[in-house]
Amino acid sequence: MEYTRAMDTNEDWAERKEQEKNDRYGSLLGFINHLSHREKSGWKASQTNFTTGVRGSLHTNQFFTRLESLGVKNTNTREAIRNRTVQKTLSMSDTILKFFFIALNSKTDWTPQNLPTEIVNKNMERFNLHLQPPRL
Repeated sequence: MEYTRAMDTNEDWAERKEQEKNDRYGSLLGFINHLSHREKSGWKASQTNFTTGVRGSLHTNQFFTRLESLGVKNTNTREAIRNRTVQKTLSMSDTILKFFFIALNSKTDWTPQNLPTEIVNKNMERFNLHLQPPRL
């Protein structure tokens, strides 16, 4: 089982992240299942992905189906888990953004104002962020 916070700025963010996870663990799952079969252990490994966008996006039906596959049968419990997951994701993103804002507006050596412009612009555009002019 893997839980990931993915950048959800594009429409296909969830599908892309799902494919990345499947690609990352596919050979490991194959190896585990091969050994299990060879040793006649009866074990079968599977992968269950959970992904929430950093903006709180998530595919609800997929999320519920995966929780149910893990034995969470009660609808209210699945809904509570979904709500808490989105709430915690947004809270974590809020904390990260607060520290990012502090870093942008401080005079430390590692702020974006001290990086080459092309690096800052590329990353700011990539994550759909807008840099305020530094305060004097």
